[in-house]
Amino acid sequence: MSWKAASPSPATERGLRVALIFALAAERLSVYYAHGQWLKEAQGASLAADWLARSQRCLPLAERRQLSALSEQLARQIADTLSRQAGLHTAQEMLEALDANYESEIGRALMVECERLLDGAVADQAAFQGKGNTLQAP
Repeated sequence: MSWKAASPSPATERGLRVALIFALAAERLSVYYAHGQWLKEAQGASLAADWLARSQRCLPLAERRQLSALSEQLARQIADTLSRQAGLHTAQEMLEALDANYESEIGRALMVECERLLDGAVADQAAFQGKGNTLQAP
């Protein structure tokens, strides 16, 4: 896959997770538009491990799978709402935005959406835990 060098380490663990959702969504869209296929959740989790290793970090498999699923949700939402041409442009813009030196309004807007997705997942897990269930929160 064509991931560029990872951006400087996000300042927080939350930032790391948001950036990972963004990077995985960019890769998913790129593969979708290039090959007409969606990455499987496990493939996304493996890509997440590769990306994390470049920044000398790691996350448990279950959490990588959860972040992979969130990235798939975002990528499919983008693909469902944009024309093919606009989707190709967005995927390219996201891949470029993985470079910390690249300024992208689209990238910033989608990063906010990644934050929203992560916050929603954390809130859902907190509610699940509040009902006496145990599930690791990101």
